[in-house]
Amino acid sequence: MQTSQLLDHLCEAILGYQKDLPILVGIDGLDASGKTILADKLADRLEESSRQIIRASIDGFHNPRVIRYRKGRDSPNGYYQDSFNHQLIIDKLLRPLSSGDLKYRVATFDYRVDAEVNLPSKKADKDAILIMDGIFLFRPELLNYWDIKIFLDVSFDVTLHRAIKRAGDQETLDSEQDIIDLYNRRYIPGQRLYFKEATPQEKADILIDNNDYDDPLIIRTLY
Repeated sequence: MQTSQLLDHLCEAILGYQKDLPILVGIDGLDASGKTILADKLADRLEESSRQIIRASIDGFHNPRVIRYRKGRDSPNGYYQDSFNHQLIIDKLLRPLSSGDLKYRVATFDYRVDAEVNLPSKKADKDAILIMDGIFLFRPELLNYWDIKIFLDVSFDVTLHRAIKRAGDQETLDSEQDIIDLYNRRYIPGQRLYFKEATPQEKADILIDNNDYDDPLIIRTLY
């Protein structure tokens, strides 16, 4: 399937969803599964509808470093449980858009400088569409806020290969072996914990095989 065909399907599903409040779309998947790429392309395509598109990422809701690594830098449980402030995601973004309050924020923390960000609240239109990407979006405390749940399914081998390539493209200081070790100790076991607890592939409304960026395949769709 061409990416343009996938976007056509997703846009049709989202724009056809009937709701008197903003539509909340979550795009979940492993690290480096292509969530941000798909979310950006989807948001751009939806802009053509003249609806207000709210673009957010779980990366705007990190916990401070002291919380993220309190169980240890290599802890899988710390990765799954402590990486993000899920209550702030609910309080500042998901609940306002779901309740009719409509005053929302798309970020509360900048993990790159390990500091809070004080973005002003914005007001959503009642027919706005939220496109949010991130890992762990379908965990139990967040699950019921999503109107449409999209999961990008890739193998752990693929996500590791992409992570190594991404580090090279960004010219990080980590060696290839450093990245392999970190993924094998923290990220992949942390994702396995998430899969065991939350079964996100089963919860997804639209499940996409994204092992090939250029040839995504819809495995299951409810729309």
